[in-house]
Amino acid sequence: MGTSAISAGALVTLQELNSSSPNFKEGASFRVTGKLRDYDLETAVAVIVDGDATLNVDTKHLKLNLRSGSMYQFIGELHIEPNNEAFLKARVGRNVDGLDINLYRQSLQLLRKFHAEQINS
Repeated sequence: MGTSAISAGALVTLQELNSSSPNFKEGASFRVTGKLRDYDLETAVAVIVDGDATLNVDTKHLKLNLRSGSMYQFIGELHIEPNNEAFLKARVGRNVDGLDINLYRQSLQLLRKFHAEQINS
């Protein structure tokens, strides 16, 4: 029997998930963070925002009580529709209202710098 590994989800910002980005790949696993703007109870689709970037998140497999205006982090796989619109099929979600988003962005940049230095050394 073969086993399939589940990816932890690469840390990306919503701005990095646009059609011209190298991250914009069908089935790629990501961890995204954003403020909940809208939620459709019938379709279980959440819309999260970060600055001017938005992402639709399919939450039908999650047991979360979502509140508009709260910050959430989701891990899941990116799916790209024929019209080049993307959505994340979430397998994990959590409320991160206590997260200092500016400090989070700084730590993400430092983590990327560290990984780049490790690859180049």
